[in-house]
Amino acid sequence: MSSINASFSQSILIVHPEYFFIIGLSGIPYSTYYYIFLFITYFFSIIGNSIVLLIIALDRSLHSPKYIGVFNLALADIGEINALIPNMMRTFLFNSQYISFNACLANMFFVFFFSSMQSFTLVVLAYDRFIAICLPLRYHALVNNTSMALIFTAVYVFNCTVVSMMVSFITRLSFCESNMIPSYFCDHGPIYRLACNDNSLNKFMAFLIASLYFIVPLVIIVLSYLGIFLALTKITSLEGRLKALKTCVSHLLLVGTFFLPIFCVYFSQLLLSLSPNARVICTSLAYAVPPMLNPIIYVLNTAEIKDIIQKVFRNRSVESISK
Repeated sequence: MSSINASFSQSILIVHPEYFFIIGLSGIPYSTYYYIFLFITYFFSIIGNSIVLLIIALDRSLHSPKYIGVFNLALADIGEINALIPNMMRTFLFNSQYISFNACLANMFFVFFFSSMQSFTLVVLAYDRFIAICLPLRYHALVNNTSMALIFTAVYVFNCTVVSMMVSFITRLSFCESNMIPSYFCDHGPIYRLACNDNSLNKFMAFLIASLYFIVPLVIIVLSYLGIFLALTKITSLEGRLKALKTCVSHLLLVGTFFLPIFCVYFSQLLLSLSPNARVICTSLAYAVPPMLNPIIYVLNTAEIKDIIQKVFRNRSVESISK
């Protein structure tokens, strides 16, 4: 009886390490140049997305459903880049690979929360374009500031709930062998694979997260654009088609910038069997580069934002000349 009790108590014993060690970036050759590139990426991401946020917040003409989506995308970009790169720079500058257990869970939450917000925001922007082109007469009834605020509130609550569940399930794992994470942040997959007890629930959450945040959004976006292209065929004039299609260019570029690197990395791992260093570099770039490109895409492809920036610089140049 005592042996049964001992084995039972051993089976429910959960061991959490005081620290994890993030070792994914430790073996990269010429890592100094890579970290310099990451710093440049971080700098331009923060500056570019902050400018977009300020322009949308301060200019009342941009307080529209479409720019509520753009505002949330810039917010998600800043959140994701802050969750990723400062920790990577700390590892490089101070040769500090360790992170406490609770800080690791927090890092995991914020990276997945903000990257999934990017994905969901692209879906909401696809919905905006679909209604604008396929149902133009009902656009203001279906898409307005109130409806967009409600949609994003629901997305934030849903996203927070799912990601919190994923992170909380890590606490039920026991890490009795290794605490070395072969990644560049506290990644969910590499961490649950270190566990020495049953991790089947975590595997299911990994599949659920991949489906909800990458596969399902991409399918919805593709279907929405099939509907848009079908609606464009019903427009008789070529000028009308091009005008409607032009409103989708910036969104299509954002979709490509977000989804293509992720799927390229995924298929490269399947087909080419990437080395650990190559996998870490490719995956980190797939997450770090889009937040830098997104504000550039919107500034260059959105007439309203471009006009506001040109107006600001024009006014400043006039003021400097008058002085």
